[in-house]
Amino acid sequence: MRDSRGIGIAGLPGGAGATFLLTLLAGLAACGGQEEQEAEASAGGMEAPVQTVAAVDPGFETGSRAVDSLIHPDEVHLTNLRQLTYAGQNAEAYWSVDDEWIIFQATPRDGNCDQQYVMRPDGSELRMVSTGKGRTTCGYFIPGTDKIVYGSTHLASDECPPDPDMSQGYVWGLFPGYDVFVSDVDGSNLTRLTDNPRYDAEPTMSRDGEWIVFTSMREGDLDIYKMRTDGSELTRLTDTPGYDGGPFFSYDGTKIIYRASHPEGDELADYERLLAQDMIRPSQLDIWIMDADGGNKRQITDNGAANFGPYLFPSGDRLIFSSNLGSDNGREFDLWAIDVDGTNLEQITHTGDFDGFPMFNSDGTKLIFASNRGNELPRETNVFIADWVD
Repeated sequence: MRDSRGIGIAGLPGGAGATFLLTLLAGLAACGGQEEQEAEASAGGMEAPVQTVAAVDPGFETGSRAVDSLIHPDEVHLTNLRQLTYAGQNAEAYWSVDDEWIIFQATPRDGNCDQQYVMRPDGSELRMVSTGKGRTTCGYFIPGTDKIVYGSTHLASDECPPDPDMSQGYVWGLFPGYDVFVSDVDGSNLTRLTDNPRYDAEPTMSRDGEWIVFTSMREGDLDIYKMRTDGSELTRLTDTPGYDGGPFFSYDGTKIIYRASHPEGDELADYERLLAQDMIRPSQLDIWIMDADGGNKRQITDNGAANFGPYLFPSGDRLIFSSNLGSDNGREFDLWAIDVDGTNLEQITHTGDFDGFPMFNSDGTKLIFASNRGNELPRETNVFIADWVD
């Protein structure tokens, strides 16, 4: 799965020397036509029929299964763990505001490019909602409507974007064909919101349904912007040289949490040289927070690691994120929590592989995230939901 949310899941959604993410998301997408098949429903609990996207990959399945055996003894905040996907690479799973639906991006084992899917929290009613062409990133429900927003390259080409030029070392590609689109939740009535020759992607929504926040290179640097759901009132929120992206609103809509890398000196010169070629070299990423109008920017983490995928607790005074902090090889990512003032850092998961893209439901009682735990094949990533224990 390639990070669609911001540069990189796959390479790290950031980061610092992590080849994990590198290949992690590289492909969280399912291309091609889709036909849903249902198996017999399992009995009890949240068990749902296992559904197969046969036209894309007979191995791509969703359904809810209890997997508490995959909880590490030190994962004291997680209980009632349920696995929702079972093959390929699946990640960036986000709740609808009413907690009735989940949107995620996936690449089945035989898939080609990341595409957007929706399903119920028990894994049922699976369907692809993007075009099946190009590559997509970061789908999100638009609150108060029957619409979704996501980034996609399908207008630039039906095919996957080309891989970046690795002759200059490990870099991420920023395909300029990415734009932000809105459609009905069934994929119909697709409307293009952004139209410029540079990268526009990583969109998410305020919970009141009024604002889209996203990452764009339209003014020559990777910065965060916001706009209305019809594309109007476009406003630039960041302007520090370097990468600012992966933004999420707080529950009350007054703050935006995001990841950033602000190189200086020779590193800044290298960043600008690569950016002119629509590439970026992974480096340290830290978590920042700002007011919804771009004011009062403040760095939260400063640990030398690759930190990404931040999401605020409903209370707004604490956040959860993924980081390779403490990893001996830089490839192991776990979930961590920290207060917004940078204190009370706590490790949440302990799988020794990859856990990322966390998001709480509306009342903070459930956490959805992507993980390599229990995977059948190397680097296979699936979607999990757990009850949250304070």
